[in-house]
Amino acid sequence: MIEVLFLSLALAMDAFAVAIGLGSKEDEKHLLTLAIKAGLWFGIFQGVMPLIGYLAGHGLLGWVEAYASWIAFALLLLIGGKMIFESFGEGVEEEITQTSHKVMLMLAIATSIDAMAAGFTLTLLEVDAWLACLIIGVTTFVMSWAGVYVGKRSGTWLESKAELFGGVVLILIGFKMLLF
Repeated sequence: MIEVLFLSLALAMDAFAVAIGLGSKEDEKHLLTLAIKAGLWFGIFQGVMPLIGYLAGHGLLGWVEAYASWIAFALLLLIGGKMIFESFGEGVEEEITQTSHKVMLMLAIATSIDAMAAGFTLTLLEVDAWLACLIIGVTTFVMSWAGVYVGKRSGTWLESKAELFGGVVLILIGFKMLLF
């Protein structure tokens, strides 16, 4: 279960980073609305996407069982590497002027695609996938909510550090799955 907690924190870092960027540009009177919107959009998508990945991985597990830990390692290495790479660039939220539901949908999809791939790794853990996805979704909701307020208070300086941290944690989880 500890792996699920680390996985949920690592996956939430993408949404947390985007929420920081969004919060840094929002005025004080709309902050609560943005925090709720970000928490719900990112939390729901981050909770559902790993379930899709788990179900797809569960169906394929019989075919790739001998290589499953290597596949999980490669997926987490790629996702973590992508997050680390993105931590050195500008965030997409820099170009956003209005946080409509359409914009939030696009951001939720963009931040949760990685979670679908990471959901495959749930097939290798001895956990209830539904509970794991709920934990991932709730963690992302809380981190996104907090990210909006952190962004408002501190600006964007923490944004890239959150993505970097999440990427490193995912790579470490990948190594753990490969070696143990």
